[in-house]
Amino acid sequence: MAGPAGLSGPEEPAGPHPRDLGLAEARALVQRAVDKAEQLGLRGAVAVVGATGTLLTASRMDAGGPGGMARARSKAWISATQQIPSSEHLHRMTTIAPPVAAGFAQASPEALFPGAGGMPVSAGGVAGAGGVVVAGIAASGATVSPFFPDGVDPRVVSADGKPANPEDLLIAYALGLPYAGQHGDDQKRWEQRFGDLTVDPADSLGMAPAPPASRQAQLDWARALCDTAMEAASRRGVVVAVAVVDRGGDPVQQDLMDGAPAGGVAIAQAVAGAAALFDCYSGNLGARFGAADATAALAALVVPPVLGIPGGLPVRDGGQVVAGLGVGGGDPAVCADIARAALDAS
Repeated sequence: MAGPAGLSGPEEPAGPHPRDLGLAEARALVQRAVDKAEQLGLRGAVAVVGATGTLLTASRMDAGGPGGMARARSKAWISATQQIPSSEHLHRMTTIAPPVAAGFAQASPEALFPGAGGMPVSAGGVAGAGGVVVAGIAASGATVSPFFPDGVDPRVVSADGKPANPEDLLIAYALGLPYAGQHGDDQKRWEQRFGDLTVDPADSLGMAPAPPASRQAQLDWARALCDTAMEAASRRGVVVAVAVVDRGGDPVQQDLMDGAPAGGVAIAQAVAGAAALFDCYSGNLGARFGAADATAALAALVVPPVLGIPGGLPVRDGGQVVAGLGVGGGDPAVCADIARAALDAS
């Protein structure tokens, strides 16, 4: 993939197998989206899902709120696997026969939130212009929406002199593509917010460079912890998935190392959730409650996924649990050792 982000994308596969975007490239896309979101005064989550449907990386901005990560991931999954903007998928789902739409939802549980805003990412530029789709990207969260936030400068939410809704703007900016709205009538929302105000095309700042995000203390901490865990895994010659969740089990940062088992994403999140929600090593979850088979019953009580195998550790600040760190995809004992080494080094 080429563009202002300076990304080259993965090499074309030597054989017939599909290839996901690499972690470094995926993270760079998320960072550009976070930079633009902070400039726009938005708070939410950004997710990149590979063409195989595997989550590659996701970041929740400070005060982004629980739930946004799941919505962003779903829209990114739709764009990556269906190879179209999620708005087009939404249109199709509302125009086809209800049994067909219901069947798609049952066959594609990752598409639980078929909202607009997701975009496919192509290895050769714009998807549909000869490039192979290698990922999808989307954003959602507390204030990520097509409506204009309070106090926003109208020049910042316009592109080429035309209204540009914030959610679609940050995704277009991340991809380095011309702005295209996915959420309906941008002009109507503009008039409701700014009246008959017009912006000269030369004064439009929607696609102007955004300064690096500087008010994301929790996200920066979570990313650094994931980086430390991945460095520890590399020293051991293994590739894994890493997750940091808040004390309620909602993800703050998730990463899948290149070549790591795709299922590691779910394991890392679930062991991190077990550690955060129950303040214990994930491998001790059953024993903590007096029965080896207690994990299934505990998992049924909470919404975030939890898993009672080694790999997850609670993270404390001042003696209080503030997060959970999870590592998955490899031997559980090795994953637990990686998580412990990362936490000791942080």
